Amino acid sequence: MAQMKFMCDAERCIECNGCVTACKNANDVEWGIQRRRVVTLDDGEPSEVSISVACMHCDDAPCMAVCPTDCFYKTDDGIVLHDKDLCIGCGYCLYACPFGAPQFPKQNAFGERGKMDKCTFCAGGPAESKEEEYEKYGANRIAEGKLPLCAEMCSTKALLAGDAQTVADIFRQRVVQRGHADGGWSGNQRRERERTRAGADLNQADSLAYDATRQG
Repeated sequence: MAQMKFMCDAERCIECNGCVTACKNANDVEWGIQRRRVVTLDDGEPSEVSISVACMHCDDAPCMAVCPTDCFYKTDDGIVLHDKDLCIGCGYCLYACPFGAPQFPKQNAFGERGKMDKCTFCAGGPAESKEEEYEKYGANRIAEGKLPLCAEMCSTKALLAGDAQTVADIFRQRVVQRGHADGGWSGNQRRERERTRAGADLNQADSLAYDATRQG
């Protein structure tokens, strides 16, 4: 069984927020809910880097461990979902999540903020009808054989979604190609400056990467 995961390639993310817009359009979430957001570090500096962040559907999800009502559950393909009918809005999951994925529709004290909402990997949630499912959790694209819309709409394919092994293979291939002058999306100035300061032999690294691509 495939294990579904997200991964954002920070070298490709251009902070366009297309993934954020796609998520909102696909799931019609409440005002103030940000299931996905783009975080930028060193904004305006040569070292600037951006990454798209949402629920990472952890193998050992801390939100599941701390929820007092056990509203979280994991599907056979590794997607972490939750039952809003069981959620009491205590906020424990928000404190436990290292990615800040759990969202609440109101800004009151915990317990009065409403039902928790988060990224569902576009896999919906427990409901008695499709209409109820969409109203509570948004689109269920996984049931239609589709990937999350945020990843499909990413213009630079920085945001990858799908089977963890396939996603890892794609990223691994990119890393190998970046080591060679003719590789896809190579010549990243920030990376080359860091390697030069570290005294790395760039020509030797390029040759090794080129040999690795030929072996594949």
